[in-house]
Amino acid sequence: MVDLHNVGTFNADTRFKVGYLNKLERMLEKGLPHAMLKAKPNLESRIMTLKRDWEIVYNMLSGKDNSGFGWDEHRQLVIVENVVWNSYISVI
Repeated sequence: MVDLHNVGTFNADTRFKVGYLNKLERMLEKGLPHAMLKAKPNLESRIMTLKRDWEIVYNMLSGKDNSGFGWDEHRQLVIVENVVWNSYISVI
């Protein structure tokens, strides 16, 4: 997906243009010839999961539920006290 974005052929304002999944499928077929990954449902499903997970991390660090969450630059991970984490997961 990064390669598709960098080339610019499928870029739109805030998302990819129609047909990017098919191009991504062809790119994966070259790199992983026997993987048999299809644009729908395989790639589409994984992209939706990625978006959901990204939204959770974004909200933890800078959204409305970020109280107590932070980022450790040295270890490159999210940090939080146990009490805050337990409170956060009980809401989800």
